[in-house]
Amino acid sequence: MKVGTVALIGRPNVGKSTLLNSLLGKKVAIISDKPQTTRISILGVKTTEKGQIVFVDNPGIHKPLHTLNKRMMSFVYAALETSDLICLLIDATERFGHGDEFVIETLRKVTTPLFLLINKVDIVKKENILLIIDKYKDLLDFKEIIPISALRGTNLEVLEKEIYAHLPEGEQLYDDETVTQLPLRFQLAEIIREKLLRRVEKELPFVTAVLVERMEERGAGEPAGTEAEKTAAPEKPGSLNSISELSIVSPNFASKTKEPGIKQEEQARNSRPARLAGQTSPRPAETRKKKQRRKVTYIGATIFVERDNHRKIVIGRRGHVIKMIGIEARREIEQILDRKVFLDLKVKVREKWRDSPDILDLIEGQR
Repeated sequence: MKVGTVALIGRPNVGKSTLLNSLLGKKVAIISDKPQTTRISILGVKTTEKGQIVFVDNPGIHKPLHTLNKRMMSFVYAALETSDLICLLIDATERFGHGDEFVIETLRKVTTPLFLLINKVDIVKKENILLIIDKYKDLLDFKEIIPISALRGTNLEVLEKEIYAHLPEGEQLYDDETVTQLPLRFQLAEIIREKLLRRVEKELPFVTAVLVERMEERGAGEPAGTEAEKTAAPEKPGSLNSISELSIVSPNFASKTKEPGIKQEEQARNSRPARLAGQTSPRPAETRKKKQRRKVTYIGATIFVERDNHRKIVIGRRGHVIKMIGIEARREIEQILDRKVFLDLKVKVREKWRDSPDILDLIEGQR
């Protein structure tokens, strides 16, 4: 069989994650129009009668300014060193600039076979594509130059055929059913971050991160917010619990904050619908017992930001933004888990977390 690893690389926002998902026919990497969406290498496996291709979607190539960015680029360099084939993606709608020059200089040191993939050809004129080919063909020793549309699937069959032609023979690296090796906790954190990126602008995509801190099965009638507080670790100086935070918790994602001066038992009592005098329970005892036996998956996740004004933007007016993030994330997570989900989102301020090894270790540890 033809077996090998293919690295997908390029500048931020050229369509690497979209291409990975299209090649696999399944969503493995989150998609966003914000730069630096992909922060680690995402592995996707495609097994056919011809062989097995292990695609590696990598962070966009850029000059690192923070510890986070340096770690992102370390994934890129590792992929360049270990892959059997490298696919450089470029955006056909963008002009050649300093970022492209940086990518070219990075690849000059690489001896691995190299493809050039010109993406988004479905929205540019043919003569522009020819100009791009003429610009790039002498910059590096490309084995193949293929115009594609990652979104529309244009020429992806051609790409796959050429990839097999350049891969070595060998034994399968993964079984036929494997599509990715991403742990579930990391996948859920990425889904939450994807919904967050859709609703924030300007510098916020760079300064937000998501950590799934808790995931467990609970009874349907068990108050998640209260239990989360019961199981929280004692606060220590510099610990996550000592970071300024706001918690939005609700099984149906009505935005709720803990009101000062009101006990939680009283809040819960006041939130129940009033019952008329002499009114019986709306459910028979057997139905109530059955409901109590039902389980839901409780997921406690933290959104990190660097400043208090960032937190206000993520929360939104009257909690509207965080509420919508929760609704959209919960719907997709429930489809993946095939069960009811209670999503507890917290927004925590941690200054300069992008240069904080402990936070970065926690986030990467989800892998």
